[in-house]
Amino acid sequence: MALTPQNNEAFLREVDEELRRDQALHVWRRYGKLLIGAIVLGLAAFAAFLFWQHRQNEAAGREGEQLQKAYDDLGAGDVKGASGQLATLAQSKRDGYRALAQFTQADILLQKNDLKGAAAKFAAVANDASLAQPFRDLALIRQTTAEFDALKPDVVVERMRPLAVSGNPWLGSAGELMAAAYIRQGRRDLAGQTFARIAEDDGVPATLRQRAVQMAGAMGAATDTGASAANKDTTAR
Repeated sequence: MALTPQNNEAFLREVDEELRRDQALHVWRRYGKLLIGAIVLGLAAFAAFLFWQHRQNEAAGREGEQLQKAYDDLGAGDVKGASGQLATLAQSKRDGYRALAQFTQADILLQKNDLKGAAAKFAAVANDASLAQPFRDLALIRQTTAEFDALKPDVVVERMRPLAVSGNPWLGSAGELMAAAYIRQGRRDLAGQTFARIAEDDGVPATLRQRAVQMAGAMGAATDTGASAANKDTTAR
């Protein structure tokens, strides 16, 4: 007895579904254990990552408390207690805590007038390639300030040259060191130009700019601070 088109379509669909079941069963028999193993390994790896992340957060929290304890000890005049905390944090794998600890260690040495020791701490930060550049730039400025009297002027100039440029956030501090080095070299013209560059940069703090205006005038260098302020005022209008 011939199948109607509807029965024929239903028969083909049933055959197709049966074939798919057979194929799925074949795949499962062949790769089922591997799939289960892969899923288990994936879940284990994810769990391990969550555990590691939790431990990292816990460790960061402990180091934050440790740094705060060191600052509290310093505020209370307990330098010895703070020094122990800072010595541990200075070896931290977390860049921020490590840099802050080393900066604080250097500041303690400066208070003791140990310029050489402080400069070494700042140099450690400045030479740490894993740290963000702003940390390293600040450390280089602080290192150079601590070593200034013992350095040749041309060394100071070369160190500060990349930082003492318009638009750089460290222009004020780096520029003053560079200008002071030029004065020691007897190059008042270059010192005046450097002070003028500081005075004309709106990103430099106002106190540094005012001092730079005075120093530039003393060196015979003209500044365009008035014109720049006028232009800024006109733009605002």
